[in-house]
Amino acid sequence: MAEAQHVSSDIAFTPTVKAIQARKGSRHAYARVERNGGWSTTIDENLAAFLHAQTSVLLATASADGQPYIQHRGGPAGFLHVLDEHTIGFADFKGNQQFITQGNLAENPKAYLFVIDYAHRRRIKIWGRAKVIEDDPELIARLMPKGYKARPEQAILFEVAAWDSNCPQHIPQKFDAADVAAAITSRDIRIAELEALLAAATKARE
Repeated sequence: MAEAQHVSSDIAFTPTVKAIQARKGSRHAYARVERNGGWSTTIDENLAAFLHAQTSVLLATASADGQPYIQHRGGPAGFLHVLDEHTIGFADFKGNQQFITQGNLAENPKAYLFVIDYAHRRRIKIWGRAKVIEDDPELIARLMPKGYKARPEQAILFEVAAWDSNCPQHIPQKFDAADVAAAITSRDIRIAELEALLAAATKARE
């Protein structure tokens, strides 16, 4: 029989995990977190802003017999919507029609979101439950990013049970191609401006 969950972090820190932590020396630190109530269970302003800025997320599900599956979901910044302090929603675009995620959620609603921001070397782990909404065109339209060239097939609503932020250790710093292109363009414009000023100053001295 599974041990009852007493604090939010117990969603990940099972008795077996805690035993390993104790054996390897980290249990004391995590016990302090538990004494303070565990991990956050609601979406605060900082998490909402972080999610709004993201263009990519990994959604993990598992079948009824525990076979895990991870699927990438992406879109323009803002495609992840915070609907209330417990709920994240996004439009699910038409893809390869395998429907593994949807099949898993139909028999096991437990799910997990992993969001990583390489530019700022930050990652957020979110545990909860998810469901697919097929018969609500108004919701799907609301979650669809404006002007984005994709075909929404359904919506996914994710109910947050607990979330935690990882340290930046070992996260490689990477930047989106669009951000790099914008920075290069800005640099080139500034170089052209400085060259024009230099040319004008040289001419004035002649």
